[in-house]
Amino acid sequence: MKILIVEDEPLAVKRMEGLIREVAPDAEIVGKIDTVRAFVRWWQTNHAPDLLLMDIQLADGLSFEIFQQVEVKTPVIFTTAYDEYALRAFKVNSVDYLLKPIEQEELAKAIQKFRHQRQSADSQPGASENLAKMLEEFGIKPVTYKSRFLIKQGGRFDVVETADILYLYADDKVVFLITNQNRKYIVDETLDELEAKLDPRHFFRINRKYITHLSAIERIEPYFNGRLRIWLKHRPSEEEVSVSRERADSFKGWLNT
Repeated sequence: MKILIVEDEPLAVKRMEGLIREVAPDAEIVGKIDTVRAFVRWWQTNHAPDLLLMDIQLADGLSFEIFQQVEVKTPVIFTTAYDEYALRAFKVNSVDYLLKPIEQEELAKAIQKFRHQRQSADSQPGASENLAKMLEEFGIKPVTYKSRFLIKQGGRFDVVETADILYLYADDKVVFLITNQNRKYIVDETLDELEAKLDPRHFFRINRKYITHLSAIERIEPYFNGRLRIWLKHRPSEEEVSVSRERADSFKGWLNT
């Protein structure tokens, strides 16, 4: 039995490995993943395991986003610190939903349940199908990101493809969008609103004033107080642009996925 652990807390990963050795000594742990992005990349280049042990909250978002990006038919045992209401809600999944801290007996029962399902002659719905039904039942919409913006430009409207955006920045409560062609538009939305609409695989909120596309970054250097200084293509001015200390580690992780 091959198991993939999807968990962003190192101590939780270590504990889960120990529990697996105790309750399923025949199991092989084929990987340990801590982000949605890393899972998608791993899934596209590796054979599917027999079982997923998956936390709900990962380093870069909810694990449900995975099932909107890749097809996953592997059964899942969810692990999370959610409350009792969420526990009841997600019991519709094909294997189990365990509340942290995970107890040895609970994991043993969940894995045994999985073994019985696998051995059963009855067909079992895949994880992605179960999750789709679960999301629909509880009113959770699939994660989608904007592919284009319609922007009023004087007496006309321009369509700007999201893939053509270099970065967005705020200046005195006005948000500007800069394209690959160095065109500048005023956007009638806040950076907080835009951040939620842009695919985090390609865009990153480096500080309170800037959201940048990966392709906009020309150079990165260490800066004082734990910050990172970056150079963007078509910068609006000589203004210094830096990644805040609080976001520096996440930024480097984003670049490395």
